[in-house]
Amino acid sequence: MNSGPGDVLQLIRRGEATTRRELQDLTGLSRMTVAQRVDALLEAGFIREAGDAHATGGRRPHRLEFNVESSVLVVATVDTTHSRTALTRLDGTILADERVDVAVLDGPKVLLTSLAESFVRLFDEAGVAHDSLAGIGVSIPGPVDPHTGRPSQPPIMPGWDAYPISEHLQESFDVPVFVENDADAMALGEQSRNYPDSNSLCLVKVSTGIGTGMVINGSVYHGIDGGAGDIGHIRLAGETAQCQCGSFGCLAAVASGRAVAHALGVASGSDVKRMLAEGNVDALRLTHEAGGRLGEVMATVVSMVNPGVLVVGGDLASSALIGGIRESLYPRSLARATRNLDVRLSTLGADAGLIGLARIAVDQLFSAAAVNSAVSASAVPAPSGVVVGGRNAG
Repeated sequence: MNSGPGDVLQLIRRGEATTRRELQDLTGLSRMTVAQRVDALLEAGFIREAGDAHATGGRRPHRLEFNVESSVLVVATVDTTHSRTALTRLDGTILADERVDVAVLDGPKVLLTSLAESFVRLFDEAGVAHDSLAGIGVSIPGPVDPHTGRPSQPPIMPGWDAYPISEHLQESFDVPVFVENDADAMALGEQSRNYPDSNSLCLVKVSTGIGTGMVINGSVYHGIDGGAGDIGHIRLAGETAQCQCGSFGCLAAVASGRAVAHALGVASGSDVKRMLAEGNVDALRLTHEAGGRLGEVMATVVSMVNPGVLVVGGDLASSALIGGIRESLYPRSLARATRNLDVRLSTLGADAGLIGLARIAVDQLFSAAAVNSAVSASAVPAPSGVVVGGRNAG
């Protein structure tokens, strides 16, 4: 393996090595070289010593850990009718958050300007210095081109195609900005927090639209241009309802929160969520039926990907929805594809996307290459002025 400070940091971040001795054993580096790497990371503020590790004979070794308080992130999960913003530590711990009631139909300029204003309020609310910001993460309810970081023909976001989200926010914040699909961010959040040992996880988000995020071997699978998991626009045989994308018979047109809300005569999936919590019989029945249609499509996803975990999230996530999914998923899948499958509701709820965005940002900001470059150039003066990826986060 490579042996620069950044590579050592990855071992510490993943918990594979938490002492200098363990780093020696894993890397094969000499004691002096490991000490140099660790000292460089300590000086940069990327890691810290925390208490004592278990003794192995002689002097007790200090435990090394990633310094999640060295800087902060701001993240935002954009939904069709509103967004949620948060100020977080590097491990995704939420320090402050708020709801921003601006719809995607208001256009990218209006919505992103509102997000930027919210970010400033969060710093003031939490009493955190603005120059401690290391990066920004934003998720949107549509495909994102992984090469450009821009929306890629999002079906339910008119006027957003190829919009430069990162560049817009960098007019106010001179830090790296990472843009991700909402279901992908949620999937990574669930995997990071609840299923770190799972090497194949799928999350299906059922809100205004329907999307699936896939985390394989610890990384989001995007497909060739960000379209992986966009199951909401698979067309179902025999269905004629018109979808927001303009096509007819899409899964989202019959099984999304918007579709169920329309059948119930209410405004949105958020209203359906409230009715489900109240035990409304019609909402429970229609959500269960939506789960059945969703399970038909997820049977193909499960057979193709063979995940160990299938997490169900979004406004319609409920026992009624997951019951319908199971009823149609299992009979339509080979037993081999589902014998080790764990189907369950999200436990993180709306926090999943925020936590996932924090993980996405940290994986890039503190990658081995970025840290090696920063440390070798002596470009990291202090934890509050982190310089990574060639951009000063202050």
